[in-house]
Amino acid sequence: MLFHIHTYGCQMNERDSEAAAALMMRHGHSQAQGEREADVVIVNTCSVRDKAEDKALGKLRLLVVDKRDHAGRIVGVMGCMAQRLGADLFARVPGVDFAIGTHRLGHLPALVERVAGGETEVLDVAQVDGPEEAVADHLQGAVSAFVNILFGCNRGCSYCVVPSVRGREWSRPAAEVVREVEGLVTAGVKEVTLLGQSVMSYGRANEVWAADSSSRLGFTEPLPRLLEAVSGVQGIRRIRFTSGHPSGCTAELARAMKELPPVCEHLHLPLQSGSDRILAEMGRGYGTNDYAAAVARLRNAVPGVGLTTDIIVGFPGETNEEFEQTRAFMDAIDFDNAFIFKYSPRPGTRAAAMRDDVPTAEKMRRNKVLLADQDRRCTASNNRLVDSVQEVLVEGESLRNASRWAGRTRTNKIVVFAPVPGIKAGDVVSVRVERAMPQTLYGTVV
Repeated sequence: MLFHIHTYGCQMNERDSEAAAALMMRHGHSQAQGEREADVVIVNTCSVRDKAEDKALGKLRLLVVDKRDHAGRIVGVMGCMAQRLGADLFARVPGVDFAIGTHRLGHLPALVERVAGGETEVLDVAQVDGPEEAVADHLQGAVSAFVNILFGCNRGCSYCVVPSVRGREWSRPAAEVVREVEGLVTAGVKEVTLLGQSVMSYGRANEVWAADSSSRLGFTEPLPRLLEAVSGVQGIRRIRFTSGHPSGCTAELARAMKELPPVCEHLHLPLQSGSDRILAEMGRGYGTNDYAAAVARLRNAVPGVGLTTDIIVGFPGETNEEFEQTRAFMDAIDFDNAFIFKYSPRPGTRAAAMRDDVPTAEKMRRNKVLLADQDRRCTASNNRLVDSVQEVLVEGESLRNASRWAGRTRTNKIVVFAPVPGIKAGDVVSVRVERAMPQTLYGTVV
């Protein structure tokens, strides 16, 4: 059968969709050119914000309506919303054929076969915290790849639904991760991003290293040791890891980023708020002084490191003064980029019991203010790179202009440039930056 997957949400969801596609192909199915040709359409869902769930539910309802024009088409749901809603999904969107949760990805082909055999409303949202969750299949031909190293989350932030839909933390054995990266490099991958909901917790909940393993550079913490091991894979050009937490920005991690050449000078380090009171209400486990100290350790070891972050505006009880504290702190840190979200209560979280007292219009205003601030900072940051020469990993044609090509710097900035003869995706080229916009650099290969 021909299948198509729609993906909403984070990089973990993107990785799940890729793994699901590769798994379906391994079981004899083929990827459709698009939704219109597909016999099976799967929506991979996110539950972090209500807007993400609303989008997925809206898409599912459209797909169910379209089934009347596609006789025999199967419509399924996977991911966080499937895990959270379970059988209630079938009541919310009558006509959905199956739902599979975050812990059962490896069972996807079997569920599709059951529906094809005549079963309806097939549900598998069993929660299994352990190795069964790790599906290591990848699609071929990519320059960059995501590699899961940690599943679940134990942090329990008051606003976050992730622990309930992704489960408790557990980390994959280091040797297993290294073997996966070796296979990817053999297939032509140049860059890997090591993924975890809170990636710096890698190796804290369970043992990941064999008793006889050791670090050549003397690292003792699990994540720096893993970065060292993956850096040793012959042919790997770049390594990234996300998402971070200030508690993991240790001196040893900073040293790993400095001393391991493939590890990129970039980290996504969610802040969420610049108010200590709000951070405490969120249950983030740090204050602004802790966050600033983590950033200082990174920048002292790796000058010029690119830092991006997440911010939530309008958390319950957030005053305008506390919002202004966030603005000031973001300016002080001088982030390279920020992803800004309006707070929405998630069922079952501690914050959902708090009074959501910041009006919608005020959340929107604060969101717009931070976006304008960030455009100003991004413009200044990128302008400082004009006339510099940047190492760029070529990804292929620019999405907006097929006559131009695009890639990323080691600090994860997008660079658009005119192609040169013989260039191909996966090449590493030097580009002189000639012009800068808030989100994009433009230049010429030198």
